[in-house]
Amino acid sequence: LQAYGDFTTNEVCAAGALLDYVQNSQKGALPLLQPIVKMTSSTVMEIDNATRRSLELTISLNGTRDNTLLKSIDYTLTSGGGRLLVSRINNPLKEKSLINSRLDMIEFFIQNPQARLAIREILKETGDIERALGRLIIGKGGPRDMLGIKNTLSLTPKIRNILRFKSQESKIEMPIPPVLGNVMNNLGEHSSLVAKLQKAIVSDNTPNFARDGGFICEGYSAALDVIKTLKCDSQKVIANLQDKYIEATKINNLRIKFNSLIGYYIEVPNKNAESMMQNPDFIFRQSVLAATRFTTVELTELENEVRSASDKYLALELQLFDDLLNDIRANSACIVKASQAFAELDIATSLAELAVKNNYCRPVLDDTRIFSIEGGRHPVVEQALKSSGSGAFVANDCHMDDNCNNLWLLTGPNMAGKSTFMRQNAIIAIMAQMGSYVPAAKAHIGIINKMFSRVGASDDLARGQSTFMVEMVETAAILNKADDRSFVILDEIGRGTATFDGLSIAWAVVEYLHNVNHCRTIFATHYHELTSLKDQLPNLSLHCMRVKEFNNEVIFMHEVTTGTADRSYGINVAQIAGLPAKVIKRANNVLHNIERQNKGLSAEQVAQELPLFEYANETQINTKQLSPIEEELQKLNLDELSPREALEKLYELKNMF
Repeated sequence: LQAYGDFTTNEVCAAGALLDYVQNSQKGALPLLQPIVKMTSSTVMEIDNATRRSLELTISLNGTRDNTLLKSIDYTLTSGGGRLLVSRINNPLKEKSLINSRLDMIEFFIQNPQARLAIREILKETGDIERALGRLIIGKGGPRDMLGIKNTLSLTPKIRNILRFKSQESKIEMPIPPVLGNVMNNLGEHSSLVAKLQKAIVSDNTPNFARDGGFICEGYSAALDVIKTLKCDSQKVIANLQDKYIEATKINNLRIKFNSLIGYYIEVPNKNAESMMQNPDFIFRQSVLAATRFTTVELTELENEVRSASDKYLALELQLFDDLLNDIRANSACIVKASQAFAELDIATSLAELAVKNNYCRPVLDDTRIFSIEGGRHPVVEQALKSSGSGAFVANDCHMDDNCNNLWLLTGPNMAGKSTFMRQNAIIAIMAQMGSYVPAAKAHIGIINKMFSRVGASDDLARGQSTFMVEMVETAAILNKADDRSFVILDEIGRGTATFDGLSIAWAVVEYLHNVNHCRTIFATHYHELTSLKDQLPNLSLHCMRVKEFNNEVIFMHEVTTGTADRSYGINVAQIAGLPAKVIKRANNVLHNIERQNKGLSAEQVAQELPLFEYANETQINTKQLSPIEEELQKLNLDELSPREALEKLYELKNMF
């Protein structure tokens, strides 16, 4: 293994366990294995499972791919491109040069739309040659896999011509970046293999498995053609023999048929069976529902000749298949490179298509600790709004400086967009470092080494962990692992316990992030008391979600602005959610009473000073003293009133004041 790098004992053991698993699961037929590659934390952003789940990168919280980052940005056309996109989302890079080389390819295809569209049309014709090669190598592939490899490799000259100014379909407007030149080289030259497969494998009705036979083209093998002629001549002899028997027996419905159980046989309707029985030349075989079957010595001898020809034909075809398979094995490394090149082209053109259709920008990445997003948008939510016709997504800015203003304290009511804002910034960072354009007007991001997200509530009942316990475990992991190059989003830490306990925990977490971790952080909270930390923590900045009130209703603007929210609007959100009006009224009474009291008042004291919750039952309603107008209204049968009578009654009620 020294030829592939310096590996630790644990890494060698892990690789050995994987190899042993493959050998066992494939029953000794080892698939095509690529050289072992060591993935280090110096090249890939660290994202833990809780963060992947929270951000819904490739799997949503309900376990599907709907409403995920992958689903919203996946414009790929090939299976290999789709797999590569998943890998890039899960493994964002930290190397500026590698990230920018990917961005260079995307920019090239944005600046050259004709080339992009022409290549995407070609990619639609490609097959999954990586999987086809894998099946062939382990002995599970067939002629159709060979045909797919041939058809896909035959497209490489077309792509090369488009990118080398030789195609009328494209006009290159900018130089080809070096990374795209490498991809073109990896496409390789496969003319000899393609020509051989073209000559050998039939293109119509190609069987999945070699054992089915009939997949070698006529003219490819002279020996096979001789056997095929003999096989075809035998069929003609059988047809002539059938005509002979019809003439001899005068039975026009006589037929010579074949099945895999009894071979060739003569079949006549049951009404003709007796005359056939009396003929010594015909030997009875079996009776079926509507017919009787016979054979002859001549037919048996002919069947043996046909079987022999068929067996020889299939044996020679299988031998030719093995020869072609050896040629493919010899070119397997080049085929793998070509499959990777197709996937790279698919990713670059699809992300360019994504950027053009959704107005994404190229991010700037450097070694600073700046995080500056102008007009940032959440790609999943934005796409959902477009699909539903619910209006445009409200873009927001997020500016964190290199040495200060790197801890945002975000306040505002639920449903105002805090979680969306936090997630969108984390997703923009991941998209940028995976080598993609991002949903923003401008983006300047200092390379992030670790991404942490603690958004949303969940429990782990199987492990005996409550929602609050899960929250604390994930928060502890963040505080223990985050450093000054990390990016952290935390939502409502401490909400799962008593008010003052939760406030104390949130207070301490904010201080620790500021004084110890020094990471770029967006911390959303409903504890407005935390805003007082602004005077003690110089790198803390206050922001809130903008809200408007109109006619006693709350309008969420989904805009982030500087400052703090004046209140949480929790009761308004509860009203929108449909809580009964009596509950909302009671909640407002409790809130106003608490606001008049000392903030340190305990819940028991508040309860004692408030009047008991009075439920209006039916008896109370019925015994209520009604006014004369109310009595008149109760007597009315509105369904029987004509418009004129209703108007007269309205004047009568008005005169009662």
